Amino acid sequence: MQQYPGVTSISPQEKNLSAELMQQVAEHKGCGTSGGSGKASCGSSAAQGDMPPEIWEKVKNHPCYSEEAHHHYARMHVAVAPACNIQCNYCNRKYDCANESRPGVVSEKLTPEQAAKKVLAVASTIPQMTVLGIAGPGDPLANPEKTFKTFDLIYKTAPDIKLCLSTNGLALPDHVDTIKSFNVDHVTITINMVDPEIGAEIYPWIFYKHKRIKGKEAAKILSEHQLQGLEMLTERGILCKVNSVMIPGINDQHLVEVNKAVKSRGAFLHNIMPLISAPEHGTVFGLNGQRGPTAQELKRLQDNCEGEMNMMRHCRQCRADAVGLLGEDRSAEFTTEKIMAMDVQYDAGTRKAYQELVEHERQEKVAAKNSELSELAAQRSDIKLLVAVATKGQGRINEHFGHAKEFQVYELSTAGAKFVGHRRVDLYCQGGYGEEDSLATIIRALNDCNAVFVAKIGGCPRDELSKAGIQPVEQYAHEFIEQSAIAWFKDYLEKINSGEISHVRKGDADIRQGAYVAA
Repeated sequence: MQQYPGVTSISPQEKNLSAELMQQVAEHKGCGTSGGSGKASCGSSAAQGDMPPEIWEKVKNHPCYSEEAHHHYARMHVAVAPACNIQCNYCNRKYDCANESRPGVVSEKLTPEQAAKKVLAVASTIPQMTVLGIAGPGDPLANPEKTFKTFDLIYKTAPDIKLCLSTNGLALPDHVDTIKSFNVDHVTITINMVDPEIGAEIYPWIFYKHKRIKGKEAAKILSEHQLQGLEMLTERGILCKVNSVMIPGINDQHLVEVNKAVKSRGAFLHNIMPLISAPEHGTVFGLNGQRGPTAQELKRLQDNCEGEMNMMRHCRQCRADAVGLLGEDRSAEFTTEKIMAMDVQYDAGTRKAYQELVEHERQEKVAAKNSELSELAAQRSDIKLLVAVATKGQGRINEHFGHAKEFQVYELSTAGAKFVGHRRVDLYCQGGYGEEDSLATIIRALNDCNAVFVAKIGGCPRDELSKAGIQPVEQYAHEFIEQSAIAWFKDYLEKINSGEISHVRKGDADIRQGAYVAA
């Protein structure tokens, strides 16, 4: 393997300093999504709160590590790492589709040189792009030469861009010091188990020390390396996010133990994702009929784990060549043919000026939310309910109901508005006409929500949503999401207290479902 400059073992002084920082992360419980308080949580506020300055600088404009930042900042992945050293039953890297959003999927594989030019082209076109990640389509650390050559080129030409990688963790302990030497501040490790018995049901084999190893032995080696790598990274002050795929009947209950294990080793954030297992993807789980979790099952597990550490709720399970804001993919605008023909002029000053404008809007958004929160503070109620929001980004209610591909879901209470997830749906409007089958699918996806906030909605879906006990809300079109949701909830409570409406729970009481009905 090529040796890179600056690769050294961690010093005792650095280890002590990093241990102190790790303790601060543990006490802070990572990147929060608690919402409402406006303090201490990169997931609920644009303010630093009580977060250590070193951590705040790493997360404040990282769309994956901060729920609040993902409304404003974009990321991109470059597909330079095709080889993989493990096989997962939920993965098939051969499948590709322009409309597919699934980890491991790419349209083009790139050389490090092509990737570096693509990063400069995207960053010049999308000034809010702050993060470059390598996530595959295989495993970055099964392709160390290509991965670190790419980081080297980008670090030299665009030092303002944050560098990240995602790995299965098998080879992680061997590369921690190299990762540190390139100032990679964020690493994601996919950890689906800490019990080899369960791991054997997820991983058919690993390739380790030039041998293919199967069964529980393979899962044991993988788990040991994942946890060891996590500890080594956190000792060096590198923020770690742990991804876990929720597989009903296999590891869904076990992920509570995974959560405790990664928390104790300094993980900053835990992202529990739903299994994607459609048969057409050609994965083992897809072909054998293994189902994925419902949105309600996923939320319940995330809620159960949140007592141990804070959860990432805004993940979109991106392609390995994704470009743009979370929830959008602009990779088709930046094909190899197009970027090779571009005359790229990287202007860090213009990017900085644009991002300063973004920060100004973020502060406006927080001020508006806090203003509404101060009025809500006087309310006394134990009611919690869910609302859905149609948004294109920027933290605003700015999407037409019929054009929404997903809805962001918030839990409202007297503590404020807490982001709890998103629901992907079929587009209702197709060529200007509403599809009734799609509308029924959307209503099923949102049936635990009391209201849906939209920029605009047609008469037919308005009536059908109302019949299903979901109130369409247009009055806050193009306003900030959290400010509007809190204002609506305050009005909702006032109407309940006056007897004008009744709060009716329906279905699973743990989800706090309700209907907006006349008293």
